[in-house]
Amino acid sequence: MTTLAERLGHAADAKLLIINCDDLGSSRAANVSIYHALRKGTATNATLMVPCPWSRDAARMHMGEDVGVHLTLTSEWDTYRWAPITHSPSLLDGDGGFPRTVADTWDHADIDEVRKECRAQIERAILWGFDVTHLDSHMGTSQLKPEFFDVYLELAIDFGLPLRMAAQSAERSIGFPYRKLAAAEGIVFPDSFVYCPVGARRTIERTLFDLRPGVTEVFLHPAVDSDELRHSYPDWDKRVDDDSLLRDPLFEQLLARAGAKLISYRALRDLQRSESR
Repeated sequence: MTTLAERLGHAADAKLLIINCDDLGSSRAANVSIYHALRKGTATNATLMVPCPWSRDAARMHMGEDVGVHLTLTSEWDTYRWAPITHSPSLLDGDGGFPRTVADTWDHADIDEVRKECRAQIERAILWGFDVTHLDSHMGTSQLKPEFFDVYLELAIDFGLPLRMAAQSAERSIGFPYRKLAAAEGIVFPDSFVYCPVGARRTIERTLFDLRPGVTEVFLHPAVDSDELRHSYPDWDKRVDDDSLLRDPLFEQLLARAGAKLISYRALRDLQRSESR
């Protein structure tokens, strides 16, 4: 069977790595950090949180970097809030933002309003000038429950976009074969997905130490230190450390020692669209 690496034009044993920066648009601090990493070449992709207050600033700063959409149905912080762009009632909690937890979203969201909101987020990113490379899901909300995954998959088909996909090892605990369902529809996704907490330095170092052939995705949540960040995010210091990792010259040496070849989701998107034809 032809491997994903071979379908992308690489050797079967190539170690291909996607480094995604989540939460573009969530803060000015994130925008500055993420675009620096993309332009320096230590990250290959970012994903935009369209409903967040700083997403329009991220669009203003955009200079053609590879950006996907971080489909957003939750707003987890206590005082810093964002809300659905469709104003859908079932996606609002008591103080006017998205629900703070995935469980609350799953319990109260009308699936048609989920579909309308997620589609609107993609369409707005396109309207702002982003050549969207892929879709993923903030806090995994759209990936980990079957009826939400159906929307996730439907949008990937409709827009011709690859998906971030949870690891195959998690399918048993999550309870449905999401990778098989996506592959059956011609959706392309990395071979391996490494869950990285905010403050991903140690996780990424371990991944690179044991990087295997195929396409692997890791992700960070980088942001520069600022008063805004400190007062919005309880985990601000870990986001600053993610920024420091991407700026560290030793990180590029670590990538080289691992034999990693950096690629973007754009390559997966182009493959998916060519195969669908």
